[in-house]
Amino acid sequence: MTVRTPRPEHDGFPSAPGSAVPPVDLLVRGAELVATVDDRRRELPGGWVAVSGGLVSAVGGSGDPVPVARRTLEATGCLVTPGLVNTHHHIFQNLTRSFAPALSATLFHWLRTLYPRWARLDEEAAHVSAYVGLTELALGGCTTTTDHLYVHPRGGGDLISAEIAAARTLGMRFHPTRGSMSLSVKDGGLPPDSVVQDPDEILADSAALVAAHHDPSHGAMVRIALAPCSPFSVSPELMRATAELAERLDVRLHTHLAEDPQEDDYCLATYGRRPIEHFEDVGWGSDRAWVAHCICPNPAEVATLGRWGTGVAHCPSSNMILGGGLAPVAELRAAGVPVGLGCDGSSSADAASLWLEARTAMLLGRLRGGAASTSARDALEIATRGGAGCLGRVGEIGELSVGAVGDLVVWPLDGVGFAGALSDPVEAWLRCGPVAARHTVVAGETVVRDGVPVHRDLAEMLRRHRVIAAGIQADR
Repeated sequence: MTVRTPRPEHDGFPSAPGSAVPPVDLLVRGAELVATVDDRRRELPGGWVAVSGGLVSAVGGSGDPVPVARRTLEATGCLVTPGLVNTHHHIFQNLTRSFAPALSATLFHWLRTLYPRWARLDEEAAHVSAYVGLTELALGGCTTTTDHLYVHPRGGGDLISAEIAAARTLGMRFHPTRGSMSLSVKDGGLPPDSVVQDPDEILADSAALVAAHHDPSHGAMVRIALAPCSPFSVSPELMRATAELAERLDVRLHTHLAEDPQEDDYCLATYGRRPIEHFEDVGWGSDRAWVAHCICPNPAEVATLGRWGTGVAHCPSSNMILGGGLAPVAELRAAGVPVGLGCDGSSSADAASLWLEARTAMLLGRLRGGAASTSARDALEIATRGGAGCLGRVGEIGELSVGAVGDLVVWPLDGVGFAGALSDPVEAWLRCGPVAARHTVVAGETVVRDGVPVHRDLAEMLRRHRVIAAGIQADR
């Protein structure tokens, strides 16, 4: 097997049988290859990863002594990678997955069709959709996910806390963002009155959610970000106030930006400036923010985003489904922009698989830049380290190194789809397939084992999900 870095190396202090060093909590061993995506981009044939206390305690190759472990996961014949990081999602939208009346619509028409349905959200709908959506993400190798829930119907309850409860039950690392909309149609915005809120209410609830749930510590399982929806659904005043609140609370900022040519037209007509100029004017031009899509920046704006350090969530499937265009991913990365991957909502990207998004990002990159422009390793880096950059967690998530979180995925490379794929397991991972995770591990705990979610409530949750989805989609 030919690999990029054949020299086995290890970190940490693995123990041998009889050693006084206590056993590690979890050992993943016997991999065909461990792709660490660490600072040196080491790839370890015959590698293993040890996790203790929820963090990686050692990483080694075939020639390194293997620690004693309380639990083991076999990775024979498999590729092991860091857990994938989803930097943009609207999980609640799986309640209107592949909704027929909106399938052949532009972005603005699509939103106008779905806003009235989403106005029926409540805590049960948020909890059940999050449980199902997070499980789907785990099956696709995701260990850390954001969620942008920007619809908060009056009387719907605390939707973000309902989602967090689902993430805690499943053991997923979760970055919900408190989305908001304050401009309805009567104010010159896009959404109806039923799904917008008063700015003071939005800001107060944002601060309360941070106080209740945000954990700034290393290895945190839950962090909150603040996320006004878009330039066409939030006033400039609320954008500025949200940026000031995020600075005061030391949390991150997220929004949609430069998503569609219609957004350019709207911002020019409404504010007299392009979306990224508007973004700067309302105080968002910094490395505290990351944005979704960013399909339409011009070259000067790409350079500006790089100077700010503002991250971009690349959503390849959604961009194609909505016909928004090809994001300039290579140019953004070359300018120093942290670029991660996003599944986006399942109303515009109906399969929540980060493996699928990584493969699609690789293919679109090659379509734009030529066959030599984008490799599977580039896509893996975007899906891991790039996502860590968007979320402000470089060195903590998205890599396998001592002290990073114990989040990893064991990917099978066997069966008919991989027959003959012997020369490079990382390229085979995305060029062959399709593939789902054999094992998904978060903080050293298995959430998917042998391709099956470990939690037993999924069947009941799917039954409840179908009932809730039917109610939301029904004509009334």
